[in-house]
Amino acid sequence: MTKPTREISYADALYEAAAGEMERDPSVFVFGLGVDDPKGMYGTTKDLQVRFGADRNFDTPLSEDAMTGVAIGAALAGMRPIHVHQRFDFLLLCMNQLVNVAAKWSYTFAGAVKVPIVVRSIIGRSWGQGAQHSQALHSMFMHVPGLKVVAPTTPHDAKGCMIAAIRDNNPVIFMEHRMLYGHRGVVPEESYEVPFGKARILKEGDNITIVAISHMVVESLRAASHLESVGVHAEIIDPVSLSPLDIETIVQSVSKTGRLLVVDNAWTACGASAEIISQVIERLQGKRAVQVSRMGFAPVPCPTTKPLENLFYPNARTIAARAYDVAKGSAQNWLPEGAEAKEILEFKGPF
Repeated sequence: MTKPTREISYADALYEAAAGEMERDPSVFVFGLGVDDPKGMYGTTKDLQVRFGADRNFDTPLSEDAMTGVAIGAALAGMRPIHVHQRFDFLLLCMNQLVNVAAKWSYTFAGAVKVPIVVRSIIGRSWGQGAQHSQALHSMFMHVPGLKVVAPTTPHDAKGCMIAAIRDNNPVIFMEHRMLYGHRGVVPEESYEVPFGKARILKEGDNITIVAISHMVVESLRAASHLESVGVHAEIIDPVSLSPLDIETIVQSVSKTGRLLVVDNAWTACGASAEIISQVIERLQGKRAVQVSRMGFAPVPCPTTKPLENLFYPNARTIAARAYDVAKGSAQNWLPEGAEAKEILEFKGPF
C-alpha cells in the first residue's frame, strides 16, 4: 500500500527546513525582526524559541547593518545564522556588510575563513506596501561574486533550498514572495537538499519559452492555461537559483521554441531578465533565430493603491497577452478574460 502524498504550505516548508536543521546542528540559529512573535513571520519561525530556546530564535533591534555584522561575526566563529529581514528593501541598510565583507572574506583570506549565513528577505505586493516596502532587488546581489541568490517558488523547493542554504559555507540571499506563503505542494517529510544552479521545467511546450521568477512562476503557469485556449503551448521554466544560474536548461528550451519571454518580479532595467536574455543570445547567435521579450515592474516606484498595483505588476492575463504577441511575431491585441489571483484577493497583511 502506497503512502499518501503529503502536502504542506510554503511557509510550513520553510519552518520545517529551519527546525530540522536546528535539531540536526546546534550551530544553527535564527534571528531577526519579529521572528519570535505569535505569527512567527507568516508561520516560518513559529515556536522555534519554545522548541530550541530563546538564544536560538530571537528578536533584534531595528538595526539591520549592526545585526548583519552580528551574523557575519557569528559565522566566522563557527555558527550558522539565519538572519530574517521582514522586507528585501531592508537589505539596502546593510549593503556594505553583505557586499564588502560577507561576499569577499573567504576570497580575501584564501579560503581560510567561511561566512555561512542565510539572509532571508521577503518581497511582494498588496495591502499598501508602497514604494519603500515592495522592491525586489535580487539583481543587485546577482552582480556580486561570493553571494548566492535563490528564489524558490514551490514548497518542495523552498524546503530543499533552505536546507541547502543553511549547509552552504557561503552567504546565501534567500528571496521569498509573500504571496507564496500560503501555496501548498508535495513536500517529503525527510531532510533533502535542492541543489543550486539547476532550473526546473514545470510545463513542457514547443511554441514559446517563458522563464519566470518567484511568484511570476505561478502567474505564468496560469498564463499558460490561457495560451492553451488559443493554441499556443508554452514551456515554463523556474530558475529556482539565480546565482548560480542554470542557463543551459533555458538555452536548450529556447533552441527548441525560438521564442523567449522572461517575466521578472522586479524592474527590467539591468535586471535578472536582461541577464538571462543576454546569455541566451550570446549562446544562440549565429545558430538560431530568436525572438525575445521581457516583463516586470512598470518603470516607476512601487505604488500603494490597489488600482495602480494592478497596472504595475504583471499578471496571468498580461503575461499571456505578451507571450501570444511573441509567439505570433507581432501585436495581436488579445487579452484573455480572468479573475485576480486568489492569493492576492485574500491577502490581509500586515506584513
